[in-house]
Amino acid sequence: MAQFGFESDIHNILKLDMPITNAPMARWQRKASASTCNSANTSVLSPSKSANRSVSMSRTPGKTPGKNGKTQCTPSKVGGDRFIPSRNNKQMEVATYLLSKENEPVNETNEPAQKESQKAWSVTLNGYDVEKAKILHLGGKPLNAPEGYQNNLKVLYSQAPTPVSIKKSRYISTVPHRILDAPDLRNDFYLNLMDWGRQNLLAVALEDTVYLWDAAKGEITLLMKVEQEEDYICSVSWSKEGNFLAIGTSDCKVQLWDVEHQKRLRTMASHTARVGSLSWNDYILSSGSRSGHIHQHDVRVADHHIFTLNGHSQEVCGLTWSPDGRYLASGGNDNMVYVWPGVQEGNGNQQTAVQSFSEHQGAVKALAWCPWQQNILASGGGTSDRHIRIWNVNSGSCISSWDTNSQISSLVFAPNYKELVSGHGFAHDSIVIWKYPSLTKVAELSGHQGRVLNLTLSPDGSTVASVAADETVRLWKSFEKDPVKQKTKSTSSSIIHQPIR
Repeated sequence: MAQFGFESDIHNILKLDMPITNAPMARWQRKASASTCNSANTSVLSPSKSANRSVSMSRTPGKTPGKNGKTQCTPSKVGGDRFIPSRNNKQMEVATYLLSKENEPVNETNEPAQKESQKAWSVTLNGYDVEKAKILHLGGKPLNAPEGYQNNLKVLYSQAPTPVSIKKSRYISTVPHRILDAPDLRNDFYLNLMDWGRQNLLAVALEDTVYLWDAAKGEITLLMKVEQEEDYICSVSWSKEGNFLAIGTSDCKVQLWDVEHQKRLRTMASHTARVGSLSWNDYILSSGSRSGHIHQHDVRVADHHIFTLNGHSQEVCGLTWSPDGRYLASGGNDNMVYVWPGVQEGNGNQQTAVQSFSEHQGAVKALAWCPWQQNILASGGGTSDRHIRIWNVNSGSCISSWDTNSQISSLVFAPNYKELVSGHGFAHDSIVIWKYPSLTKVAELSGHQGRVLNLTLSPDGSTVASVAADETVRLWKSFEKDPVKQKTKSTSSSIIHQPIR
């Protein structure tokens, strides 16, 4: 029996028809309560005061309902109260004005007066004219802001081109403008086998022969050939006017040629070893030989040898006069750089160097004077050094030094863009354009399959020519003053192969 009594209790507990004491109010009960509350509120108002009813319902009551014994109706908090944002009175007035303006009919007769009135309203309400406060203006000239109005974004919608937008970027081609074949070119780091004269003639020495290439006409001329088979050309250098060419040979001689008439004027013999470097200063021709001596020649007189400069202990492989003719810079295989005074400042055969620089750890063949700073000299070291060094010859100080990680065979200043160009051998075999004086790399021109031996600049300064051990002469048109935008061309169409013989 006890078992049946327990089951009966469980059955009674599980029945759902019993009242639930703690359950929430049913929905029908909530509706009845809300209708009772609304009827109580409406009964307070008399039917004759309908206007008061609309006012009272649109405004928030000042007192809380339910106080002083009256019925209190608590609104349901399910979902929260409605959010009404607060707006500035001026914004509401502007919005009302703009809405009313759109709905008004257009009256053409009173249009000027209306525009003036609208402008006055706009300035009064906003502080500026609404018609002119546009971010994008699609037609006409750009609008000027009123006096005293500050706008940090006016550059974004101005139609006037800014200096940045009209600035043209410089294009440097990575392929040569022209390639000339140079067979039998002697692969010797210490020789100077190419020079570009003022008459726009490029002189190139190929073993025992000197050829001239006319850059304007594209014509090639055989100028001379050494008499002995075992001899070879060691250096070439144009005079200042470009009408005479000096040629140094392996038989210790210097030949002077009249290019216009293709005639040898004289042969000057004073050295005891091959002449690997030459440089002109008006009528003075300087020649450096493997013996380490530098001879000064006055080509106007029969006794041409004026005096000898003694300083280098090994071959003189770099020689160049400053643009103003005050100094002669020489570099040698003894890792030394000397700066010598001009001939007019010398004391006969007892000339001494003005400056001597011993910081390089390799042979110094690459030398270049700065055209726009005539007291600045750039020098480059060989495989053991690989540094470009900038010198102030007046103070004797090294202004800057930069490791190029490659043998430096030649240096040329490009005045059109105030840049420095370097030719490299082991191990990059390339041409690098540097910004002066920061020595930041502007571009690297690759294409040679052997070490670059010499660089020379065209008379107008727009093109640099490079000759390398791969027996080619490449012309790089990288320094035009006003470059013209050209269509993209393939490498095969932009390179013109032309034999130099």
